[in-house]
Amino acid sequence: MWLYLGALVALYHLVRWYRERQVVSQLRDKYVFITGCDSGFGNLLARQLDLRGLRVLAACLTETGAESLRAQTSDRLETVILDVTKSESIAAATQWVKERTGDRGLWGLVNNAGITVPSAPNEWLTKQDFMKTLDVNLLGVIEVTLSLLPLLRKARGRVVNVSSVAGRVSFFGGGYCISKYGIEAFSDSLSSIFFGASLSMLPALASRWDPGMKLLRKFSPKLTQDLSLVTNCMEHALISCHPRTRYSAGWDAKFIFIPLSYMPTFLMDYLMKWNPSRPAKAL
Repeated sequence: MWLYLGALVALYHLVRWYRERQVVSQLRDKYVFITGCDSGFGNLLARQLDLRGLRVLAACLTETGAESLRAQTSDRLETVILDVTKSESIAAATQWVKERTGDRGLWGLVNNAGITVPSAPNEWLTKQDFMKTLDVNLLGVIEVTLSLLPLLRKARGRVVNVSSVAGRVSFFGGGYCISKYGIEAFSDSLSSIFFGASLSMLPALASRWDPGMKLLRKFSPKLTQDLSLVTNCMEHALISCHPRTRYSAGWDAKFIFIPLSYMPTFLMDYLMKWNPSRPAKAL
């Protein structure tokens, strides 16, 4: 019995490996719009996809970031200045994308732009502190997606939303965890109406964490510095013939934080408060 079960598991992974290695055709004719390309994941993904031959439309917050990215990429890559907290900026960027994609439509949208600060105990923060994060990480994602949805439908394209393990387990105060829980909900509701296209979610754990992420390091003291763990998942979601609905980047996410989110609340609370480095009480 165990032999047959092992064979079935091996066959499943073999079929899955074969399916996921298949890449869509005519990549050089496909346009991908990425937000937050000044640095980090967005910047690296823009360069990766440019090397792949895709037509990258990179949105940067600053002209300095845009110039730096253009200097590192081919002439195919184009940049636009975008502030995802401003409706007029999103409308202008949408028209810019429409002019470049024409009748082809938009193959991919990567909602990468995001911030982590301010993060602190909730009683230290104001409503404006929460709104600053939510405007970028959640409301900006929603407005950008809805603005570009007609172009994505035209190309039967794909949306990649960047969530976080903090969208499964709330580690600290402030708007960041709230925004990532919101991304999970928005993506689930969007997938039910996103006809003719596909949507992928990426709960990621990588090195772009601020000092407020101290609790994460309690469980994972050596967070990886390899941002390609995340961008490789993004790339696969955009170019694979059979993209996954959800990607988990890094062993920390797979074997610590996602399992932690399924634990009973009392046990999760205990683990979050537990500090192995705390000195023992004196007798």
